[in-house]
Amino acid sequence: MELSRRDFLKASGAGVGGIFLIGVLNPNVALAKTNLLPLRKRIGEKATICPYDASGCGFLVAAENGKVVNIEGDPDHPINRGAACAKGASMRQLSADNPWRLSKVLYRAPGGTGWEEKSWDWALDAIARRMKDTRDAAFIETDSEGNVVNRTEAIACLGGSALDNEECYLLVKLARALGLVYIEHHARI
Repeated sequence: MELSRRDFLKASGAGVGGIFLIGVLNPNVALAKTNLLPLRKRIGEKATICPYDASGCGFLVAAENGKVVNIEGDPDHPINRGAACAKGASMRQLSADNPWRLSKVLYRAPGGTGWEEKSWDWALDAIARRMKDTRDAAFIETDSEGNVVNRTEAIACLGGSALDNEECYLLVKLARALGLVYIEHHARI
């Protein structure tokens, strides 16, 4: 039997149209949502926003007994309509109960080759001390014309899209209070 390209397209269109009509006329054929609905209610699915690239894609996070068991694109979200980029699809790695997520501070001394575990108190104190020392060593009180500027150009601040508006506000307030002038957000770069 010879089938021209035009006849193939006609037959394909009729087949797809017939399947669509069966699904519309008989909603019981569309089993995907009806089978998943009791599971979603039981495990407590909640909507969230992707923290990666500031596009605002929506995701559904399912948790059972306080642990994340599934993350998928939200088909009702107007931005991504259920799709997920590579970063969004890997969002499961961010959850607190991910067994591969680092939970301890690892430190490698300058010139060292191995990592050693440190406490959170040690890490926070070390970060604060290094920021203060860098700021003090490079603080500029006046510019070349004698104007008071009170700034440092040795430290920069780079925000991330995982921060909400309130956290961004506080981060910029802290950066300005320290005298930073190089403040940026990675979604603009």
